[in-house]
Amino acid sequence: MRVTAIFPDQSQVDAREPDARVAPMSYQVLARKWRPRRFAEMVGQEHVLKALINALDKQRLHHAFLFTGTRGVGKTTISRILAKSLNCEKGISSQPCGECGACQEVDQGRFMDLIEIDAASNNGVDDVRELIENAQYRPSRGAFKVYLIDEVHMLSKPAFNALLKTLEEPPEHAKFLLATTDPQKLPATVLSRCLQFGLKRLPQASIAKHLGHIMDKEGVPAEPAALDEIARAADGSMRDGLSLLDQAIAYGGGKLAVGEVRAMLGTVDRKRVYELLELLARDDAAGLLALVAELDEMAPDYEAMLGELAGVLQRVAIMKAVPAAASEWEDRERLAGPAAALDPAEVQLLYQISIMSRRDLPLALDMRSGFEMALLRMLAFRPEAAGSQADATGSGGARGASTARPVASSAPAVAATAPSPTAAVATAAPIAEAAPFGEWGALIERMALKSMVRELARNCVLVSHDDGLYKLALPPTHSALMTDSALQKLQEALNRAVGPAAKLRIEVGTTSGESPAAAADRAAAARVAAARSTLEHDPVVQALANEFGARLDPSSVRPGEE
Repeated sequence: MRVTAIFPDQSQVDAREPDARVAPMSYQVLARKWRPRRFAEMVGQEHVLKALINALDKQRLHHAFLFTGTRGVGKTTISRILAKSLNCEKGISSQPCGECGACQEVDQGRFMDLIEIDAASNNGVDDVRELIENAQYRPSRGAFKVYLIDEVHMLSKPAFNALLKTLEEPPEHAKFLLATTDPQKLPATVLSRCLQFGLKRLPQASIAKHLGHIMDKEGVPAEPAALDEIARAADGSMRDGLSLLDQAIAYGGGKLAVGEVRAMLGTVDRKRVYELLELLARDDAAGLLALVAELDEMAPDYEAMLGELAGVLQRVAIMKAVPAAASEWEDRERLAGPAAALDPAEVQLLYQISIMSRRDLPLALDMRSGFEMALLRMLAFRPEAAGSQADATGSGGARGASTARPVASSAPAVAATAPSPTAAVATAAPIAEAAPFGEWGALIERMALKSMVRELARNCVLVSHDDGLYKLALPPTHSALMTDSALQKLQEALNRAVGPAAKLRIEVGTTSGESPAAAADRAAAARVAAARSTLEHDPVVQALANEFGARLDPSSVRPGEE
């Protein structure tokens, strides 16, 4: 059978419209377009750059460098700039010209004397032997042959052994640049032969600033809050930040709006995280579930929300431990209420549950139910620290009936005839609480204050009350509670309870008096001490201690309901 090929006339071919489906792509992703080409363009890593710049300028060059750090922090970028500095046709310098043939070829990824090796796919001993043989030959164009081995920890043990001698005594024209995200997997013999530089995770502020600079150069309108969201999601990696920026520009149709960025990332407004924390501080389970139902309509990333909640709790812990550190925070007023309502032990427990629940979230039936259970777990296991927080919020009665459990240490199981530990329920003797609160404490109850305003009032000491003017003193440790909003609401509540002529004046300073909150804490501590004494002298507890070596855990003692 004869086959005849029919070719169209060339003029007809040339007259055809170009096929858009096979048109060459001209767009270059931001991570490649804005890759630094000089040390001066790097963001962060000053501790590494200073050492390299001094070494290049003073010609004190080691033969093997090891760069470690998480993904996207600049390990490969610094290695390429170093290779360009070593082979610039104008001489070795920390400021390569960027115009000579060697500099341009390095930037374009086609410089013959820069050999980049991916150890993840070339990790055998034969690959390393080939590299060693190649290293004996002098460079083709540059002053040095530079071997960049990425993810070097992936090399096999025989490959490392084959590389050791060359790393220790390489040819004068060879330089080895090793990069890894997991330096713990490198043999000590390799580490001892290299200069080690640990690259740090980039701060969120530095990433956001650099992304803003790029958006200005690209002419893309961007909201600062949107850049902050991307920088937070980048988690210390500039490359991840640039990749997310590319995605956000495409998602937003050529602009960056914070709402669209949050929708793309599956994150929620941090204000909603503050609301979650405030509901946790008030023990409002119904409010928490209602808020989760509202958030679920936005299809959020629940794992990220737990991380956000842990981050806010960390800031609350800092505010309670070092109040001065929070003086410049923008969210100081939003955190002041929960910080006053939660004691340090509660903050630590909520933080621990948040980060542990992120690990357990994939095991739940679905993400929402796992998130709800994490919040309910926070409510169920919150300690009744001295009982004062429950009094302040008007809830927590369910936890007020906690019991103290003897803790057995290496003791045999309790026999059926032994007294039941649950029989040892402590009921402290009633302690009068109305007297310590005094006139100001009674007035607080009349005003029916809520949230941060109530905490502000409870921590104030009544100095004087003359002609409708209430002069109060607030200890410096609680000065964060005194915001303009809280003062206004407290004044309005005072006018409703006493009359429109009542006036309020609060000064921050020390006082010899006792605030209602301090009085409540003292009374609650007395109840706990009385409950502990009751348990220690309880015949059942003493019998368990004598018979089985059990001991009473003082931190588990809670006063029973009166």
